[in-house]
Amino acid sequence: MSKTPVVAKEMIVPFILVAMLFPLWGFANDVTNPLVKAFKDIFLITNAQSSLVQFAFYLGYGIMALPAAIFIRKYSYKSGILLGLALYAVGALLFIPASVQQEFNYFLAALCILTCGLALLETTANPYVLSMGDPATATKRLNLAQAFNPIGSLTGMFVASTVILNKLQVEEFRASERAAHLEYAEMLPSVVDAKLTSALREYSISDPVAHQAMQAADLITVRGPYIAIAVVVAILFCLFLFVKLPRTISHDNPLTLNELVATFKRLFKNGRYIEGVVAQAFYVGAQIMCWTFVIHYGMTSVGLTASQAQSYNMVAMSIFLGSRFICTFLLGFFRPGQLLMLLALGGIILSLGTIFIGGMLGLYCLIGISACMSMMFPTIYGIALKDLGDDASLGSAGLVMAIVGGALMPPLQATMIDNTSFIGEIPSVQTSFFLPLICFVVISLYGYRAHNTYQA
Repeated sequence: MSKTPVVAKEMIVPFILVAMLFPLWGFANDVTNPLVKAFKDIFLITNAQSSLVQFAFYLGYGIMALPAAIFIRKYSYKSGILLGLALYAVGALLFIPASVQQEFNYFLAALCILTCGLALLETTANPYVLSMGDPATATKRLNLAQAFNPIGSLTGMFVASTVILNKLQVEEFRASERAAHLEYAEMLPSVVDAKLTSALREYSISDPVAHQAMQAADLITVRGPYIAIAVVVAILFCLFLFVKLPRTISHDNPLTLNELVATFKRLFKNGRYIEGVVAQAFYVGAQIMCWTFVIHYGMTSVGLTASQAQSYNMVAMSIFLGSRFICTFLLGFFRPGQLLMLLALGGIILSLGTIFIGGMLGLYCLIGISACMSMMFPTIYGIALKDLGDDASLGSAGLVMAIVGGALMPPLQATMIDNTSFIGEIPSVQTSFFLPLICFVVISLYGYRAHNTYQA
């Protein structure tokens, strides 16, 4: 008996084209993560305020996911892709007026518009890939497509490190302050970081003109990669505009108001789906927290510069990429729910190391969490949408809206970092990782129930 292929011959070209979209949100996610720390220093704001970068970024998913699903159901997957690419490009280009005005809130608005485009792309691409073949191989097919996402993430991290963080004048200021005060070498990294921030604030008061010029130069540096990605996205828009893609969604039952209500009723009665949405929200929150605050962890608990800390983020993403392919292979031997549960347990153990060990070993634990996270998103997605048929397009909206977990949890962790540690002498940046730990507990419970209750 012949084995069912993951991607059928007639779907190979459409699959490759759609898989080309997956690096786009990976790039946007990871070129944006370091902006939390960069904007903190450029605009001299708190960690909680700078974490609004992540709130604005992931808010776009909450705003657009449901309208995107309705749009796709009414028209087509291709229409969703084109509109998503257009919003992506517009949001990226809005970094130009934001940098000219030197206004933090304008950057937040640009990021929100950009991610409205990402919400459309994810709401489209994930269920489209699931529909491109036999339902029995759907989860493997989505894991294969998602394996290309870290390529964009690695590129985003590399650009953030070499084109943004390495070129910021505010980082040069911090380096010169460190060199001028040799006594900093004997102090705790968290104490040094606070002194450098204080020196930067004093500089903004003593020489406001020079400080504003430094701000302007740094914001021009920040906007560069977004202009470049806008050009790439515009090229992809033209490609998809003229390529014919297969229709895999049925339009036999038009999406009337009654049908929309009936679909939501079916989804809310599906325990595996509802629990999957909850698990996805906690997963995205954990991922964004671990990748955003690795820079804070490296600078505060180890004493690294922002660029050096970001290089460890690149190592984490490389591990994430390698683990994604390994876990896709392991799905041939483990059921998705079982593997999800085991990897979540690994995330719990490594989170404990991140919290209680600290220093370089704690940083290695934080990096190692990426290996455990590698296949969580597509696996939760595949389990939750299993056997939903045409309801998958609207079901996908709930899973994409769950990405708003990335908007809600980072500000909470940033607030914990700003405040005093609640465990003795352990730095607050370390104890803040109790939040990702809680997320992995929730994910492990979903993996357990998916394997034992829903037989997935």
